[in-house]
Amino acid sequence: MFKFIHAADIHLDSPRGGIDRDADAPAEEIRHAPRQALENLVRLAIDEAVQFLLIAGDLYDGDWKDFRTGLFFIAQMTRLRDAGIPVYLIAGNHDAANKMTKTLELPVNVFLFSEKKPETKELGELGVAIHGQSFAKAAVTDDLAAGYPVYASGMFNIGLLHTCATKSGEHERYAPCTLDGLRSKEYQYWALGHIHKREILHRDPLIVFPGNLQGRHIRESGAKGCYLVTVDDRDKPVETFYPLDVLRWEHCFVDVAGAANGSDVVQCVGRRLLELVRSSDDRTLAVRVELRGPSAAHQQLVAESHRWQQEIKSQGMQLGEGRVWIERVVLATTPPRDAVDLSEGPLGELLQYLTALKDDPDGLAELARELEPLRQKLPHELLQDASFSMASDNAGMSELLDDVRQILTHRFVHRGGAT
Repeated sequence: MFKFIHAADIHLDSPRGGIDRDADAPAEEIRHAPRQALENLVRLAIDEAVQFLLIAGDLYDGDWKDFRTGLFFIAQMTRLRDAGIPVYLIAGNHDAANKMTKTLELPVNVFLFSEKKPETKELGELGVAIHGQSFAKAAVTDDLAAGYPVYASGMFNIGLLHTCATKSGEHERYAPCTLDGLRSKEYQYWALGHIHKREILHRDPLIVFPGNLQGRHIRESGAKGCYLVTVDDRDKPVETFYPLDVLRWEHCFVDVAGAANGSDVVQCVGRRLLELVRSSDDRTLAVRVELRGPSAAHQQLVAESHRWQQEIKSQGMQLGEGRVWIERVVLATTPPRDAVDLSEGPLGELLQYLTALKDDPDGLAELARELEPLRQKLPHELLQDASFSMASDNAGMSELLDDVRQILTHRFVHRGGAT
């Protein structure tokens, strides 16, 4: 039996996306979170006495501002070297875009797979063969997995791969592959990276995206971390997820259908926030609150939106004792159903179109292309803000459509309905 850790998409020193402009934001915690998550990863590897650590790409986040980013990584790998734990990693698209990545010599316990062709690293004492290939450039559109070697007979075979796999829309389609293609190699485990959402694509063989190590913005919400994999004497791997994030982004959806007024809404939000705080294991939370449902409080929320947003932010500060930051309050309520029917007429047709468009990747991509000239005219400081990434990917476009839907609905209701 042996154990290893599978991690990916660490994105050390990732830009903060204009978060400094919000005076209430925990900017320093956000900035240091990827480093602290890596420290947690190293600590877990040492505490569990794993035989090796796998990093499936995107260790960095493009070019460093200086060498301190690389030096921090080397310091952490040195801790693993002193504990006798080797590290096997591949370069992902962000690593390949980094001009400084190749200028620092890695510690002797770190093996970086070549970008020229797939390589195999055999660990004879464990009976393990690790197959991998780094990205040679930022945009790799070929199926790299197709060139990986056949399994090494009599060994536990691991494929280390940075890929979108079968995914589309949310991340760039880099090194796409198919489940059938991966299964055809007859490896026992595929350690994937690039997709930031944790997911097990297949059970036999085990094909796994661990997600990124630390969420960087609201679209990377929920627990983030790595998988500890235990392989028994019959070469059967069993995965266990370990959350390692130090600051957690959360969507807080609150149904306020039963709220009669704004104060009731704040109480509903408070109860939901308290649940998040209790399940956070003392982590700092960055929370987007979205109010939903037909509610008698809708008109009051719309008429005094700034006031009620501040009331909700105050609720977060009080309940979290300084560990809850309300990143944004989204008003997605409607009037009571008997007050106005939003499903009929021109507005209803437009809202139905927006709903359908959110589920149409090609439509979202086309809309992003049409909006790109407008986005480029925005001031540079706004383009650095994650809130203005509307034309960068389908997830951003989907979020933008949610905002459009709210604005249309609110203006429609505020003006007394439509015919």
